[in-house]
Amino acid sequence: MSIFDLEDGDFIFGSGDTGFDSDGHMMNRMSDNMAFDLDTGEIHMVSGWDDDDEDDW
Repeated sequence: MSIFDLEDGDFIFGSGDTGFDSDGHMMNRMSDNMAFDLDTGEIHMVSGWDDDDEDDW
């Protein structure tokens, strides 16, 4: 799955709640439209981070 990062124009590639953007930063899903950059500590708005198990959110 790929997610578009609206903050810096990168794509995030991953599955579940974790992925990496095209700069190599590790991203963690916070919600369907927010991700936390574990390398910089910034919160990013994303196009949509769908999860197969919606019951967790």
